Amino acid sequence: MFAAASSGTTRAPFLLDMARDLSTSMPLVADLVAATSISWAITGMVAGAGSDRWGRRPFLILGPLTLTFALIGIATAPTFLLVALWSVAAGGCSGMFTGVLFAEASSRVAEGQQGRALGWVMSGQSLTLLVGVPLAAFVGSMIGWRGVNLCVGALAAVSAIGLLVTTHGRPTSARAAGTRPPSTRAALSWPVMRVLAMGIAERVCYGLTIVYFATFLQSTYQVSLDAVALPLAIFASGNILGTILGGQLADKLPDRLMIYAVAMLTSGVAALGLFGLRSSVTMSVGLGFLYVFLNAIARPAMMASLAQVPAHVRGTVMGWNVTCSSVGWMGAAGLGGWMLGIQGFAGFGPMTMVVAVIGAGLALFRR
Repeated sequence: MFAAASSGTTRAPFLLDMARDLSTSMPLVADLVAATSISWAITGMVAGAGSDRWGRRPFLILGPLTLTFALIGIATAPTFLLVALWSVAAGGCSGMFTGVLFAEASSRVAEGQQGRALGWVMSGQSLTLLVGVPLAAFVGSMIGWRGVNLCVGALAAVSAIGLLVTTHGRPTSARAAGTRPPSTRAALSWPVMRVLAMGIAERVCYGLTIVYFATFLQSTYQVSLDAVALPLAIFASGNILGTILGGQLADKLPDRLMIYAVAMLTSGVAALGLFGLRSSVTMSVGLGFLYVFLNAIARPAMMASLAQVPAHVRGTVMGWNVTCSSVGWMGAAGLGGWMLGIQGFAGFGPMTMVVAVIGAGLALFRR
């Protein structure tokens, strides 16, 4: 998960360098994130269903392996068009195995440990913000953005080798021999669709702060780019701690959907304070930590709820979860840009609260 998230997120410090190197504009380079999310969403859905039919192991190994080649392609591409095509391919390669990872991890542990197991897997994404981006910026100052892509590609190759060894000799297909392959229609029941919609709401709330928190600090307090590194590290640590605690709560408390609802509502209140109370950098960073900590508690409970589907359709459901996560990310970017245009950051708090209430309502409806 760290390798998959780093394949796109570590591009953030090098937008200007990439634009200069490729003779294009910085906004156009930034738009690669949206293109990557679309391909990630499509392959996540397809690979999840495929893993239920043909087993998880091919996707777990070939996904990070092909990601390695896509990142090599990005690093060696001479034009922006080729970088864009390889970036789309990298997103598709990441989607090939991320949903399958969730399905495989949940099948390897007992039901009472699924929240913690999925929480640890998800923490790989959080570590990208805490470790991956700062490390990429440091290494990139010496070897450039192309060198950073080669490093992440090497990391993906190591991941493929690790998964090759880990899954050797152990069945990773949830479907018994001789049985009919599962249908998407059977997997996506109304309760599952409702939990997937909860995931979209959670990703919108999460993405609104992940995408815009640094810009919020810079525009509100005139914080320099160098000085924003520490607040972002504090912000990322809140996400990691919340994810770990959320996994513990999901395994120890009986009502996972109630955990999600409470976490979303309290994070919505924190968002009102974050974007409404702007008296000092210290207060905003503290409220940012609180917000992302509370928000992160919700996701392991939601993921553990999804893991309760029958094993033979779990890959399909987790694949759709990856697709819905991408939809949430794109929704966060779109809603954030729209709100900045009409009301600025003052509107972020109420907008986040509305989405949080929608997510909590979905969780509490016919629990």
